[in-house]
Amino acid sequence: MTTSRETDWMNHPAIRKLVDEANALTLDERLTLLKGLVPGIASEMTPKGFEAVVDELRLKGARFYDATDHPGQGRATRTVVGERELEGR
Repeated sequence: MTTSRETDWMNHPAIRKLVDEANALTLDERLTLLKGLVPGIASEMTPKGFEAVVDELRLKGARFYDATDHPGQGRATRTVVGERELEGR
């Protein structure tokens, strides 16, 4: 789920349990949950920081769709949008 040094402090089993429980909900319920989390998250960030989170979510979705469109192929054989492209670097 999350494996970077910046997130090593997180309790991964607890987060995984929450994600598993959320994924047991219907799509409409999960979308409502996601939308319900937005105000609390946005209130603790700058507008620019929140926009970066939205961009990360868009990138996560693009990578998911790219992977599902190319089953059994690794990233090396696909063109995968990365942070550099997203940020225009």
